[in-house]
Amino acid sequence: MADNLKRINKYLSEAGFCSRREADRLIDVGRVTINGKVPEMGTKINDDDVVAVDGNVVKNTKSSFTYLAFNKPVGIVCTTDTRVEKDNIIDYINYHKRIFPIGRLDKPSEGLILLTDDGDIVNKILRASNNHEKEYIVTVDKPISQTFIERMSNGVPILDTVTKKCRVEKLDRFTFKITLTQGLNRQIRRMCEYLNYEVQTLKRVRIMNIKLDVPVGKHRELTNHELKELNSLLKDSSKTFQPKSRSRR
Repeated sequence: MADNLKRINKYLSEAGFCSRREADRLIDVGRVTINGKVPEMGTKINDDDVVAVDGNVVKNTKSSFTYLAFNKPVGIVCTTDTRVEKDNIIDYINYHKRIFPIGRLDKPSEGLILLTDDGDIVNKILRASNNHEKEYIVTVDKPISQTFIERMSNGVPILDTVTKKCRVEKLDRFTFKITLTQGLNRQIRRMCEYLNYEVQTLKRVRIMNIKLDVPVGKHRELTNHELKELNSLLKDSSKTFQPKSRSRR
């Protein structure tokens, strides 16, 4: 029986209900029960236990997962909490089964975001230590200098750390392309702000091997070729946090 035990957050993730991080949040606020009782964080369950969220039983009966590429419009919020945020991504897409976004784009930003019901893949993609690329096209409020490009590329002090080195390419007088391997909160906007630039528009155009190729507000399923390549890129990725010393300035 011990071999069948798994943590409750992993169960909810594998069932396609939510990511492990979101499962931990639900457990922490008491919305999850096991056999009618609220569990502690890290509780393990076996195949006979009944798991419920908000009183609704969650069954792990999945045979396949869904993976969507969505072109998020400005004004839509990347949250699954449909009770609080009326302009949420879940209601906007109105997909026929439960899915959730992998990471987020802030409300004023647009572009590519992936959605899935495969909770196990989320941290593999999002962990900065896994060095998975995300590419953005950004316009700013004044002409872009070579100094701006160099400083953005080499790291900018924000949020009590210094951003990792990244690729930055000037596209025209007010537009640049930036490729990141980390996802700090409002990272690009904070980097620009530190250098006295203000972001006017921000669009994500690529996540790893997945490119933005659908109109604003539309979504599509990932192709078999894309999934095969994505899984190849993720095969050596860690799902857990790898502590590293953080640079400070």
